[in-house]
Amino acid sequence: MKLHIGGEQAKEGWKILNSQLKAGVDFLGDVRNLGNFAEDSCSEIYASHVLEHVGFFESDKVIKQIFRILKKGGKFYISVPDLEVITEFFLKEKDLERKIEFLRIIYGGQMDNYDFHYMGYWKDLLFRLLKNIGFSSYQKVDSFNIFNDTSELKINGRLISLNIIATK
Repeated sequence: MKLHIGGEQAKEGWKILNSQLKAGVDFLGDVRNLGNFAEDSCSEIYASHVLEHVGFFESDKVIKQIFRILKKGGKFYISVPDLEVITEFFLKEKDLERKIEFLRIIYGGQMDNYDFHYMGYWKDLLFRLLKNIGFSSYQKVDSFNIFNDTSELKINGRLISLNIIATK
């Protein structure tokens, strides 16, 4: 199975897990509890702008659960707001409204109860988490070329997302 965590866009061959019941959602649930998925049941897992919605102390547990349900050699596509890039934009910006936009990328848009960010990530931190959990390799990429979502969003010509492919 290919699992799209937090997804909304239906795509052939992919199942969607989302905390909100929306059109195309196959599994209603929370990324913090993947107990209903069998060990080694997913060949690929895609999570774009999901992990930052989980607190620091829960992130390790969440990634361990993803590792558990991922098959050996399986791919974990993870995208999070790149805290280093967004902070740089925030610090350089003089316009108050634009600064607020960057602040909302850091802390979430806060448009509903699910739209809050509890953690910020940068490459070194995410690589350390993936290594400590046991992923055999991980690499930063510009694009996954799988879904058209915020993982490819650019501001001033720069990606605001940290996109990583990790292999079990």
